[in-house]
Amino acid sequence: MPIFGRKNKQERKMKHVLIVACCLSVLSVATKAQDMTAFFVGMPDEYIPQLEDAWRKDLVELYRAGKPATLENTMNGRSSLLNLTQDYILVQTTARSTLEMKFLPLINRTYVACVITTVCAPVADSRVAFYTTDWTPLDADALWMPPDSKQYLIRNADADSLRAALASLDVHLFHCRLSADDLTLSVQYVTPEYLPSEEREQVTPLLTGKPKVYRWQAGRFVD
Repeated sequence: MPIFGRKNKQERKMKHVLIVACCLSVLSVATKAQDMTAFFVGMPDEYIPQLEDAWRKDLVELYRAGKPATLENTMNGRSSLLNLTQDYILVQTTARSTLEMKFLPLINRTYVACVITTVCAPVADSRVAFYTTDWTPLDADALWMPPDSKQYLIRNADADSLRAALASLDVHLFHCRLSADDLTLSVQYVTPEYLPSEEREQVTPLLTGKPKVYRWQAGRFVD
């Protein structure tokens, strides 16, 4: 696990303070945009090229009507709205990709939006980003520290076996998921699924196999 010096900790703390200040500066916007439906429909098209805003509205209407919320998209495939609450949404954007979003509270009824895009090609690989509720990008480094692959290795493993495992794990793939029910983010290390079966069998016993769970506290994800 990386060891960060005092300077890096101070820089992350300062970034965190600046992000909180940025979110507070858009308080009037945030108060109006805490509903996930409005946030989803107002999503800039470049972030979800498969679905124009009118189609996003249609998906929401279908979902609320209790009908199958599935439409053809611009990539000659189909997109489905799988879950929608006041502060959470999960969309199957294509057969191989998903979009997941969650509002995370700061103070004074302001919110940060965590947005996870996952592509399976064929193994899942996720990108985690953060935005204000008017879609202004935020510095993700100030809001969470992504896990390192070494954090998924079991303790007290044979040193030679570990060296061999690390040599195989040269591609780092993580499947990230938000919870619809609470303020947690789970991160599963899925690189072994990418390996040939023989290497996967050698590496799997050296891994915990458990996701790393982060909890949203004081304006950032902590483990």
